[in-house]
Amino acid sequence: MDGGDEVEAVSYCCSTCDGGDGHGRTLSLHTRKTRSLSTSSSSTSSSDNRRTQSLHGPSPVTTFGPKACMLHNPNTIMHIQDPASQRLTWNKPPKSVLVIKKIRDAGLLKPFKELCTFLTEVKNMIVYVERKVLEDPAIAGDDAFRTTMNKFCTFSDDLDDISNYVDFIICLGGDGTLLYASSLFQESVPPVMAFHLGSLGFLTPFNFDTYQSQLNQVIEGNVSIVLRSRLRVRVQKDGREKMAKVEENGVILTNGEGEGMHKAAQYQVLNEVVVDRGPSSYLSNVDLFLDGHLITTVQGDGVIVSTPTGSTAYAVAAGASMIHPNVPAIMITPICPHSLSFRPIVVPAGVELKIMLSSEARNTAWVSFDGRKRQEICHGDSITITTSCFPVPSICFRDPVTDWFESLAQCLHWNVRKKQHHLVSEEEEF
Repeated sequence: MDGGDEVEAVSYCCSTCDGGDGHGRTLSLHTRKTRSLSTSSSSTSSSDNRRTQSLHGPSPVTTFGPKACMLHNPNTIMHIQDPASQRLTWNKPPKSVLVIKKIRDAGLLKPFKELCTFLTEVKNMIVYVERKVLEDPAIAGDDAFRTTMNKFCTFSDDLDDISNYVDFIICLGGDGTLLYASSLFQESVPPVMAFHLGSLGFLTPFNFDTYQSQLNQVIEGNVSIVLRSRLRVRVQKDGREKMAKVEENGVILTNGEGEGMHKAAQYQVLNEVVVDRGPSSYLSNVDLFLDGHLITTVQGDGVIVSTPTGSTAYAVAAGASMIHPNVPAIMITPICPHSLSFRPIVVPAGVELKIMLSSEARNTAWVSFDGRKRQEICHGDSITITTSCFPVPSICFRDPVTDWFESLAQCLHWNVRKKQHHLVSEEEEF
């Protein structure tokens, strides 16, 4: 857990989880934290936080949550597995599952209730659900579902830490539910099984029609997984907060400087980090460093730093290439650059990138992480990006290669065109 998190022990009131006879089945979680993610763990020395010297990036952890791990393959060459050989296995049978449902989507109510009833009544599993999901009147007011709902362990994403208590995750919705699931876990992520119940579904390979047989297969551990690398991002503020100077009549004159503490925040990003010009009409003007060396200045609408998973999201819309999730790489894509020669580039996963406002910048910039936590970047602030050692283990419908190419064809209609006719010979003409 990050050093900025304040942790206090909070006892369970969930008899399903602790084996006791506590009243009710809801959960008041064991760890409570302030969602600051401000500094790295105090128990970790500064040397432990240095990036790996390998250009392939840090060796990803191969344990996912409390019980899941990667099945060891003795035929591994240079520590890079054949994507088709990556298999999920369990140290112990999974007993708990986090169900993430897209909020305010009436079309997901029936699948959600059906899935949760199957997990609790048939599979006898502990089901974690966010409190805000159960606040939906269509769920809270369903008396027939109340018996199942009383068995849930509930939590709030901004207060409770469930990292060590969830064996695997089920997502009901679109790609956004998988991104949200990733944001809940700042370190090791349990295996994720994503059902396609949203709009695009590039990252959600499972069809809900056969969810029971597919779930049985996952619980048995006989499935392929793809390790979707994430970016470890650290935002360092320069320590001086901007404060507006205001006249007595309340009119804002200029932006002044105020004293403040050095602030830092750390994030785990699955798709991309986007730095843009925000509401300003001026070009963004940011310096891009690689391993401490200035490589270029981005002048345009902004820049996208993405994972291979994120290469098929905002980056591809900005003209980038598409990279398979198993490729150890980071993609840098300019957004509408004011240059005819600025093309997207791919750098090794092991490098460390830093983005800062150029000294000539006429305005501030804004940064977001997987479309969330949007904030302003001022002069003196820095954004440091490298590959995280905590990937998202995404469960495959078939295998990593087949699933990816099917998603390209079905979701993005990759290389779709009418077939060319063969040449007609003179004999065929007659």
